[in-house]
Amino acid sequence: MNNTSAKVRRVSTSTVFPATQKKRTTQKIELSPMDFRPFRRLYAQSGLLFAKPRTTSDSRESIQEETNKILSNLKSSLSQTLDYFFPLAGCLTVTKHDDDGTISVYINCNSAGVEFIHAVADVTIAVLLKPTYTPDIIDSFFTFDGIRNYEGVSLPLLSVQVTVLTDGIFVAFSSNHSVCDGTSFSNFINSWSQISRGITHKLHPPVILKPRWLPRQTNFPIRLPFSSIEELTVEKFIPSPELRQKKFHFTPQNVAKLKEKAHNGYGTTFSSLQVVSANVWVAVTRARQLHPNVNVTYACAINTRDRLDPPLPKGYFGNSVLRGLATAKAGELLEKGLSFGASLINHMVKSCTNDEIHRNWESWVENPVMPSSLDLLSSTNVAVGGSPKFNIHSIDFGWGAPLVSRYGSNYRSEGLIMADAGPVNNGVITIGICLPFEILRALENDVEFMETVCTVLPPEYSTTKIEPLSNL
Repeated sequence: MNNTSAKVRRVSTSTVFPATQKKRTTQKIELSPMDFRPFRRLYAQSGLLFAKPRTTSDSRESIQEETNKILSNLKSSLSQTLDYFFPLAGCLTVTKHDDDGTISVYINCNSAGVEFIHAVADVTIAVLLKPTYTPDIIDSFFTFDGIRNYEGVSLPLLSVQVTVLTDGIFVAFSSNHSVCDGTSFSNFINSWSQISRGITHKLHPPVILKPRWLPRQTNFPIRLPFSSIEELTVEKFIPSPELRQKKFHFTPQNVAKLKEKAHNGYGTTFSSLQVVSANVWVAVTRARQLHPNVNVTYACAINTRDRLDPPLPKGYFGNSVLRGLATAKAGELLEKGLSFGASLINHMVKSCTNDEIHRNWESWVENPVMPSSLDLLSSTNVAVGGSPKFNIHSIDFGWGAPLVSRYGSNYRSEGLIMADAGPVNNGVITIGICLPFEILRALENDVEFMETVCTVLPPEYSTTKIEPLSNL
């Protein structure tokens, strides 16, 4: 079976409400400048592929009964988790200010609920993992394709689709990025999986500050220079059919070699993600065959929680990131190579100080800029999302750790790189690269780059054996 012949069928759609916190209509959380930055971008779409737990019988009735238990437990535990992460069960609400014709936006914690979809697809795990490029059917595992974050005024802030496969389960999350960033959402998923297994004593509940963080000399609400939410509307995002996505793995040995090579060039200590990112930045620039004088840019979101003074509480729920940019001439980057690229990225990260964070967002309040996802499209830039620090291997809903993570079509932008921890928690960094087919083929034929990665991990780094569901 190829990925184009299979179809995803939605069996049911329901709404999951917080278990006990059902009267939060008076609570509201004003959005901060950091929350507004992604306001015109697309909902975040991330998903996890699990092996289906074994059953004591292969009969259709037994399999269906086990599936019903899984779905029931997921809904029940999600409801309990929303008691802690109640902003995700709310909606965005606009306030119009007649005195100056502006608007502001807040999270209305009204327990409107989270969308929960049960779907089925007659495909196997192998069909999803064996193709050279990410198969198109994965897009059908996600909801809210092309939906902007500002549309959270009328749509759920979180939609979950659980697609039951022939031998697996894919749990897909479509979340409003103006409500929380990757760090906060990772905490939510981990908490949900713990509650699903009946573990509550190890929970790290979110810290939901009211009000949220603000830069100096700034007050709530943040007023936007628009008379209505409709003025923020941008054209629909349609991914180019020429784009392909492919996963590459960096083993600890290869990461160590990259660090040594970069260090020998500049004598600077680089993080694993910095050298991996620089290596990809150089290789993609080489594959694109750009003119030497063209500017090439590396972009990433820097977690600012611990960089603020005082630092934000651990578990702060919301957005706390600053966009970092490193720029060079294509010719210079290719000539000076890995060490140069890593040093630019390293300098960018170190420049993200408390004063710089405040200056950046104070400036933003004076001139609010909310780029759309279309602004990310570029044939000269690369942008890194995700993080190997979002440890997906601790996520276990009761049937074992996930095999892989995947992303929806909202992340299909040229030059977008999604970084994750590898298939098992052993120091592997996995990146997914989205590029036009011909550029991706050039990257695959780049001997220098391919010597630093692998498309199939060695046995010692392969996925661990998945244990059967045992607590339902």
